[in-house]
Parts: sequence; C-alpha cells; structure tokens
Amino acid sequence: MTDWLSSTWEANWRSFQYFNLYRLVLALLFCLALLFPNEWTARLNLLPTSPILVLTAFYLSATLGGLLLATHWQQHFNKQLSAQVMIDIAVVTALMLQARGVGSGLGILLLVSLAAASLVGRGRLVLFYAAIATLAVLLMQSYGILAEQFEPATIVQAGLISAGFFATAVLARLLGQRVMINEDLARRRGVALENQILISQRVVERVQHGVVIVGRDGEVIRCNPIAQEMLGLPDTGVPAPLAESSGVLADALAAWRGTGKIGQLNFARAGGRDLHARFESTSSSDGEILIFLEDLGRIKERAQQLKLASLGRLTASIAHEIRNPLSAIGHAGELLREERRGEMQDRLLRILNDNVIRLDRIVKDVLELGRQNRAEPETLAVEAFCVAFLDELAGCDSLPDGVVVLEVRDDFSICFDRSHLHQVLWNLVSNAVRHSTGGPGAVRVVFQNGATPGRVELHVIDDGQGIPESVREQIFEPFFTTHTQGTGLGLFIARELCATNGASLELLVADQGAHFIVAGRNDTCQLPNPNDAPAAK
Repeated sequence: MTDWLSSTWEANWRSFQYFNLYRLVLALLFCLALLFPNEWTARLNLLPTSPILVLTAFYLSATLGGLLLATHWQQHFNKQLSAQVMIDIAVVTALMLQARGVGSGLGILLLVSLAAASLVGRGRLVLFYAAIATLAVLLMQSYGILAEQFEPATIVQAGLISAGFFATAVLARLLGQRVMINEDLARRRGVALENQILISQRVVERVQHGVVIVGRDGEVIRCNPIAQEMLGLPDTGVPAPLAESSGVLADALAAWRGTGKIGQLNFARAGGRDLHARFESTSSSDGEILIFLEDLGRIKERAQQLKLASLGRLTASIAHEIRNPLSAIGHAGELLREERRGEMQDRLLRILNDNVIRLDRIVKDVLELGRQNRAEPETLAVEAFCVAFLDELAGCDSLPDGVVVLEVRDDFSICFDRSHLHQVLWNLVSNAVRHSTGGPGAVRVVFQNGATPGRVELHVIDDGQGIPESVREQIFEPFFTTHTQGTGLGLFIARELCATNGASLELLVADQGAHFIVAGRNDTCQLPNPNDAPAAK
C-alpha cells in the first residue's frame, strides 16, 4: 500500500462488524451440526466428540466477544482484527486435524477468512495472516501424517491450499487497495463538490443581479436575496410557481421554451420598478432554467454616476483654467467702459459684460459641485427663514408684490445647511418665477408635514406651461436647460445639495405648471452619511 493511501486510511469498523457477524453465524452452524448430526457432518468427520465440542464452544464465545468489542469498543483496530484471524486459523486448523486433515475441505473456511481480512485490514498484515495460516496447515498436516496415519500424498494438497492462501490474500489486498483508492477519491471529490457548492451559493447570494432557478414545471426552485426582493418571492424555502410572483415573466419563459425566440425581456414590477430578464438553459438533467434579473433603474443610475464623476472632474479642471482669463476679460471691459467711444462701442461692451457675467456664473456653479458635500446642518425655523429669503429674492430680482406667495400649513423646523437651503430655494423659486405667468400668486411656496413621521416637505409650485413629458427625465441632468441664459446646473446642484443634507428633490406630476418638492428631516440635526441619503427620483 502506498504511503499516501496508508496516511488516509481509516479503520472500517462497519465492515469489521460484518466480518464478525459472519464468523458468529459460522460458529452457530457448527453448533447446530454437532447438536443435530447429519450425513454431511459424518462425511466431514465432525462428530460430537469432547474436543470438537470444546472447540466449537470456544469459537462461538470468541466470535460473540469479537462482535461485541467491534461494536462497543472501537479501539486498536489492527489488534482486534489480528486476534480474530488468529482464532480462526487456530480453530479451523484444529477442526481440520479432527476431520482427518485437508481432505475434509474445511480449509476453504480459512480462504474466506483471509479474503475478508484482506478486504477489511490494512497493508502487509494480510500477508502475515496468509503466512501464519500456511504454517498452521502444513504443521497440522505433517503432524497428521506422522502421528495420525494421514495419507502422505496429502502433503501436496496442503501445499496447494497454502499457495491458495497467499493468492487469495494478495488478490484481496489488491482489490481492497483499489476499493480504498476509489473511496478516498470519492471522499475528496465529495468534499471538493461540497466546498464548490458553498462557494457558488455565496457568490450567487453576493452577486448584484438577481438569479432565479426555475424547474421544468415552472416552479421557482432557488433564488438569491436580490431576486427575492425584486420579484417579491416568499422566503419559505418551498418551491413556488413563478406565475404567482410575476405572470409576465412566467409567460415570457413559456414562450421562450416553446419557440426559443424570446431570450430577453424588459418588464415592470408593481410599484414601477423596471427590470430586465435574461433566460438561459442549463445542461441539468431536470431541465432547469436560469433567469438573470437586472434592475434597469440601478443600471441607469450607475451609468449616470460614472458620467457625472467624469464630467465633474473635467468641468472643475476647465473652470479653474477659465476663471483667471475671464477675470482679465472682465477687468479689461471695465477699463474700456470708462472711455466713452460712442453708442456702438457701448452696445458691444454691454454684450461683453453680460457674457462675462454669464460665464462667471457658470464657473461658480461648476466649482460649487466640488463643495456640495461639505454640509453643516442646523435646525432652521422654516417660516422665519422663508420670509427673509423671499424679501431678499424680491429685492434682487425686483419682483412685484404678490407674485410669490408663502403658505405655511404646519409650523415646523427643518434640519438643513443654511447656505444650501438658500441656494436650493433660490434655484427653484427663480425658475418658477421665470416660467410663470407673473401674475399675483403665480408662484406658491408651501410648507407642510410629510406623510412619513420625521419628514417635512417644501413645495414650489408655479402656474406656467409646465415641463414637457419628453424632458422630465432630463431636467436634473447637468448642463441640460431650456432657457437661453441658463447654465443647466441649477436643478442638478439643488438635488445634490438636498441629498447631502439627507433630503430629496423630486418633480411631481401637476395639472398645470411645474411642481417641485423638497422632502427633508425635522429631527435632531447631525451630519448625515452620504450613503444613507435617499436617492432622488
């Protein structure tokens, strides 16, 4: 036996117990043969004499004791096995001597014992057992020839039986080694398979996409937590029909199975969540199907984040490079304005000054993108803050009285950075005034408690033409604007500032005009974790 196999060998007590059970049955048969003699026992010279009865009783006791030891005291395997084999050799050899030597045919019992010991035992011990059995049979037969008047020619038969002992031991040992190698290979492959299953399960659980395994009959056999949350599957561990959670997905799967034309599907779950499904067959004998689910909203959000990150780095770099020459251009324009050269020159200088101001505003907005995460929230009294804000707005933009109306439906405070809230309201109210009719009450700023406890809402509503449905998804994107003098950064910065303060900015559907809502917190102010900020819709 090779070293690596010897190092991985483990005592097979179950097989040893079966071996002892066989020996116990054999001993019982000997007892029955002696208690109820028959013609075949007479031919074997197994008569109920005192020596044979003593040997049989001893053998029955030894086999019973060996079985009990192998069952209840599983220690010293090799010693127990060797002791039982030695008992078999001694008892069978003694019975053969009583039955007139090898001619009785009892030597076959030693062949069975040696073969069983070779399969159960370990290493070169089986050759040792065969050698002991050979010596015992040859000595027994030689003694019989010399003292018991056995036929001298029977020594040849004893030699052939002894050769059979070694052949049986060697062949059984080789067979046992092959069995042990296969068992060890199966054990190692079983461990590797179990580890691979555990790793695969952990990978499937941690993957960012939903994975669903559907059986041949359309039942969900297994799914990861992402897919369970996407489809609203119950966490019962019992297979459930796919049609109960998503009839659209089940119909698409049935069509794909029938025709093979549909491999992918975009569908919406309850609540407006857009999902993408991809079907793939497996080589499983049960005909299982894999369904990969992706959240289209998350994909779009990730792409948007990558786009904004790249755009932010680029624009910030450009803004820093533009600001110095822009200041020089503005300063030169101021110097030229001091020299009056005529009406044409004044008009050109106004155009130059207006565009310098516009470019400076764009640069300031771009640079503000890099400072939006530095929030210092504080508890602000909403009504007092908004009254001061509207007074400042009216003074700067020369708004007529009554155009912007403040409605405080609930008295509350809001947790927000003062400068951030000022900039958010300035962008929202300025846009609302610009796109409104300009009449009394054209813009309404409404404050009320939110539907969720601990949340408050700031509504900015105008009576203008509203935002077209075709651009509703784009208004929060940077540099998107419908106004010739706009930078396209106002709403984007406002939404980012809201997220920094643990709030959200949304555009609601309105019958007339535009309706923006800022949902913030009114609890104890502390700097929120940016990862916990609610995502803007």
